[in-house]
Amino acid sequence: MTAAPHAAASSGVAVRGVSKRFGSTQALHAVDFEVQPGEVVGLMGANGAGKSTLVNVLVGAVRPDKGVMAIDGRACAPSSPREAIAAGIVAIHQATDRAGAPGLTVAETLLLDRFADGRSGFFVSPASIRRRAAAIAELAGFSLALDRDFADIGPAERQLVAIARALSADARVLIFDEPTASLSSAEAARLFDVIEALAAKGLAIVYISHRTQDLKRLARRVVVLRGGRVVAGFRPPIDFSATLQAMIGRPVASAHPDARAPSGPAILETRGIRLRAGAPPIDLALRAGEVTAITGPLGAGKSRLLLTLFGAIAPVAGEMQLNARSWRPRSPADAIAAGVHLAAEDRRRTTFVPPDWPGGSLSASIALPHLRRWFPHGFLMPAVERGAALNAIRSLGIHASGPDARLDTLSGGNQQKVVLARWLAERPRVLLLDEPFQGVDVGARADIAAAVRRLVDVAALVTASDPEEALEVADRIFVLDAAGLRPFACDAEPRARESFSPTGSKDGRLD
Repeated sequence: MTAAPHAAASSGVAVRGVSKRFGSTQALHAVDFEVQPGEVVGLMGANGAGKSTLVNVLVGAVRPDKGVMAIDGRACAPSSPREAIAAGIVAIHQATDRAGAPGLTVAETLLLDRFADGRSGFFVSPASIRRRAAAIAELAGFSLALDRDFADIGPAERQLVAIARALSADARVLIFDEPTASLSSAEAARLFDVIEALAAKGLAIVYISHRTQDLKRLARRVVVLRGGRVVAGFRPPIDFSATLQAMIGRPVASAHPDARAPSGPAILETRGIRLRAGAPPIDLALRAGEVTAITGPLGAGKSRLLLTLFGAIAPVAGEMQLNARSWRPRSPADAIAAGVHLAAEDRRRTTFVPPDWPGGSLSASIALPHLRRWFPHGFLMPAVERGAALNAIRSLGIHASGPDARLDTLSGGNQQKVVLARWLAERPRVLLLDEPFQGVDVGARADIAAAVRRLVDVAALVTASDPEEALEVADRIFVLDAAGLRPFACDAEPRARESFSPTGSKDGRLD
């Protein structure tokens, strides 16, 4: 990236005319973006809008093809994250586990940068480490349990560690990427206080989030990216219906623009089910030919609801009905036999087998849950498997060398299409899709959404953390949060972020 003194305002950080192409994809188009000292700027955009690329430019992880950048009015062109940190720009990522390492205390973690560059000196003692770490925490304006193992602290404390490390490196620009995604309401409120205090000290802060409640609390301005371009900017009072419309590029409705409203009887219905003790009851009816989406914060129970409908988890109260009859599946096998199919969130853990195993091909992966039904006598027929795979390749637009292609050779979007194909190979009555657009490019996302909407005789329930994704696929949208399930509105916001820790959940949490 070339640099020019006139690239920015007199202070803060700014980029002008930044463009970046990856192969045939133009990730950024002549983007102008700036943040002043003491300002919190919200950065919004759907998946694939260019947010990550812009952040990677700011932190030196990506070199743009065109454009200029400056910090405090001085030209700056960091060619690596280390150079960006030296210039005062630090990103606090959502995955805070990388802010330290198991086996290190919090105090040792706070001094990692000093150990790495030799500033700590040759001889150090536990007392000196603790003393220096306490000074760093005090600089950041909050207390930390300095003697605890980094592996034993939660995501909120890890974020505080990452912030303290950034301030000890003399950061002047902090970039927060979806920082409240895994925090409870109390933890999020604490983080907001910290961010506001940092802005009051004169730091320039970029806050990336889909959550309008966060931005209502923090942002002085909101900038919206779409298709790699800055398409809108907003100042308080911010119209968040307008920001969502800018994100998706069309007037906002509460569902897909071609939304349907089937009036037939419910195929699957829940009446007062509670996902855990003390949780609010959930009433939901799913009808054939209708796509229902549920959005909401991490930990609200979206995945747990789908696992309950699939028989993997039992509700603590309430009842379910399938085809107007009482229904309580004892296992996923019961659900599959009844025509209730679930494509879980983590496709690698729940769908794929090691690539060198017999089930590692596209055709074998699609056939795997249906082997007993397709081959009741135990004799596999490759022609049947290949036929199902060829049909999936044609109907879903899967880009693969053929039915025998290994899944690990496919892109993320094509892998997700294989997951969908698996559960459509035997026509379900109810199709449950947990975050089907996660790690999927825009083109594949459109293909998957179109395939789901073509299911006129199937009741589909989709979870999507990104409201824009829910709007793309659904006839009806609900928000699930600590207050329960309610219809989605353009300004609908989670009222609280509650977490729970069932056995076997990822990071101790199950969304």
